Amino acid sequence: MRAGALTDVGEFEVQERERPEPQAGEVLLEVGACGVCMTDFHMYHGTFTVDTPQVLGHESAGTVAEVGDGVVGIEVGDRVAMNPTVPCNTCSACKRGDTHLCENNTSIGGAGETIMDGAFAEYVRVPAGSVEQIGDLPFREAALAEPLACCIHGADRSGLGQGDSVALIGAGPIGLMLLQTLRNRGAAPIAVSELDPDRRELAAEMGADVVIDPAERDPVEAIREEIGAVDAGIEVVGKVSTIEQAHDMTAKGGNTLIFGVPEQDATMEVSPFDIYFQEIDLRGTFALTQASFERAVTLLQHGRIDADTLVTEEIGLEDIPSAFERMGDAEGLKKVFLPGQDE
Repeated sequence: MRAGALTDVGEFEVQERERPEPQAGEVLLEVGACGVCMTDFHMYHGTFTVDTPQVLGHESAGTVAEVGDGVVGIEVGDRVAMNPTVPCNTCSACKRGDTHLCENNTSIGGAGETIMDGAFAEYVRVPAGSVEQIGDLPFREAALAEPLACCIHGADRSGLGQGDSVALIGAGPIGLMLLQTLRNRGAAPIAVSELDPDRRELAAEMGADVVIDPAERDPVEAIREEIGAVDAGIEVVGKVSTIEQAHDMTAKGGNTLIFGVPEQDATMEVSPFDIYFQEIDLRGTFALTQASFERAVTLLQHGRIDADTLVTEEIGLEDIPSAFERMGDAEGLKKVFLPGQDE
C-alpha cells in the first residue's frame, strides 16, 4: 500500500509499505478520507516531537476491510469514523471517563506518548472500540468527527450554556466548528475576532452575532463595546497575545479557555490577584473523549454541523507537504487527504 511518512523534521516521503494485518480486537480500515490537522503541521515542523519514520494522520473515516479475532458488532464493509485516541481503560483517568488524559496515552497518527501509524495511507489498523458507524455520511465530512469531538469537549470545558455570552479569537476550521458547536447549545451572543475577511464572512454566515476585524479595532475594546465582558473568552489560535486578549474579555466569574495550541515553551503573565478577586477560571482543553467522539458523529449524521463547507481542498499524499505550507499561511480552510488523488 502507499503511505505518507514523516522521515525527519520537514521531510515527508510517500512510501510503498506492506498492508497491515489487524490483530485481535482490531479492524483494518480502507481509508476513505483523512483531514490534515495543525497537530500534523506541528509534527512536520518539529514543534511537536515525534520519533521517525512515522505515518501521521488522525482525522479519518473509511470502510472496514478486515476484522481481527474477537471483534463483534463490526463487519467487513461497514463505513466508520476513527477515534485516534486509544485509552488503556485501566488508569484512574480512564476510569473516571477522562480518556483523553490517559496515563498510558496512545494515539493513531496524532500526538501521544505512544503513536501508532496513522491514516495518511491507503489502510490503517484501528482498535475496534475506536470506531463509530457513520451510515451514508460522506467520508470527507465523517473525517471531521475527530476535530468536532475536540470542539464538543472544548465547549464542555467552557462551562457555557443557553444564553451565555462568548468571544472566540480565531475563525479557522476549528474556530468555525466551535462556533457552530456553541450556537447549537444555545450560547448567545457570540462574538468572533478574525483577521481574514473570508473567514469573518463565513463566521457571520455560521451564526456569529458580532464579527470583529482586529486589524481595524482593538478586539477587547470592540467586543466589550458591542456585547460587554463575556462569560467565556476562548482562544483558538495558539498565541500568547491572543490568549491574553481572550482573558481580558472574560467577565467576573467567567472562564478563559485555551483551545489553540501554544508553543511548548511559551509563557505568559497573569495576575493571581485578579483570578482570586474576580473568580475568573483559566482553563485548557485537550483532545477529545470517547463520549464527545460519539456525540460528534451523531451531530454530523443529523446535519447539525456544516462540515462540508469547511473542506476547501481535497489532496493526495504527494500534496501534503505543500498543504502544510498553505496552512502556515492560513490559505483556505480544511485540507482533506483522499486516497487516489495522486493517480
